[in-house]
Amino acid sequence: MTVTPRIYLASKSPRRRELLRQIGVNFDVLTFRAGARGDDADVDETPLAGEAVDHYVERLALAKAEAGVRRVLWRRLLARPVLAADTTLELDGEIIGKPIDSADAHAILARLSGRQHRVLTAVAISDGERTRSRLSVSEVRFRTLSEHDIRRYVATGEPMDKAGAYGIQGHAAVFIEEIRGSYSGIMGLPLFETAALLEIFGYPV
Repeated sequence: MTVTPRIYLASKSPRRRELLRQIGVNFDVLTFRAGARGDDADVDETPLAGEAVDHYVERLALAKAEAGVRRVLWRRLLARPVLAADTTLELDGEIIGKPIDSADAHAILARLSGRQHRVLTAVAISDGERTRSRLSVSEVRFRTLSEHDIRRYVATGEPMDKAGAYGIQGHAAVFIEEIRGSYSGIMGLPLFETAALLEIFGYPV
């Protein structure tokens, strides 16, 4: 009997899980326990001084994949490749991550209103011997948002766990005039790049 290969997904994101299932990848979620031990905390997502956005997002994806491999070893789990990803926005050269509260979400959406921004998602895979990554860069243009648009959207709670304070797969889809790039990359896991990486590690999609 043929055993279907599996990987670990080092992410709690339900959107990434959904996208992996969409392309038929079998995976187990590898959780990080913040604070349980000094070296088993989540990866520090603080940008380095003067760090370019593309370097930042790829550095984090690589760090998450490598941290996932360490956890596989610590927990004595079955050895499998670990897939991780990181998504961030760039506007006016500034890194825009997840909002810290509803006021921050409101401020971010007000900045995105009527403008074009970049969404960068890096995906990385590591098996402990090899670590590889790919970067997806997309452009998104928002229509002009009214104060009512922003308040109503923030009140849904949807912006709170998402880079740039919105999810393209949710209600914010009505704000988007145009995208250039990868829809799945904007969601948080670019499937073209993910499939290419999986093939390198012997997991053809």
